[in-house]
Amino acid sequence: MNRDQKSAAIDEIATQIQEADAVFAVDYRGITVPQAAELRGKLRDADATFRIVKNTLTERAADKAGAEGLKELLDGPTALTFVHGDAATAAKAIADFARTTDKLAFKGGLMDGDALAAEQVSAIARLPARDVLHAQLVNIVAAPLTGLATSLGGLLGGLARQLAQVVEKKESGEIGAGDAPAAPEP
Repeated sequence: MNRDQKSAAIDEIATQIQEADAVFAVDYRGITVPQAAELRGKLRDADATFRIVKNTLTERAADKAGAEGLKELLDGPTALTFVHGDAATAAKAIADFARTTDKLAFKGGLMDGDALAAEQVSAIARLPARDVLHAQLVNIVAAPLTGLATSLGGLLGGLARQLAQVVEKKESGEIGAGDAPAAPEP
């Protein structure tokens, strides 16, 4: 790689760091090319990209992007995952792949400009996806409203049944017209 290519790679990586919602660093030792391709496919579905870059280039790109926390993770073979969507989905894809292959290990990452330890990234991987969290929130908010609607429906149904019984009794003659209280005069 000549100097111009290195400079272009640094600019590209810095741009990816700045534009990503999250960046996860993983130790990729022992991963084969077909396994890397499989992981890239899974991450593509999670709106993320997996990239293996020399640590020196990544360090310079991190300096350029103002991502100092990322530089601490560049020890040994390090691949970066740039997440442009739901961080939990991307972290889960990496964790599932690591569980099946015993090859990848989280080193840490960046999210919203803050450095993350490996344990924090693993915790993010255990979170439900954003869509699932939204559905759970809607259910939590809707549950009391559903209960209220059910209760009101039951009360209105009871009132309707009582009124129907009164109408039946009037029609059958059990209740006379004079049994009803007189309306007050204005």
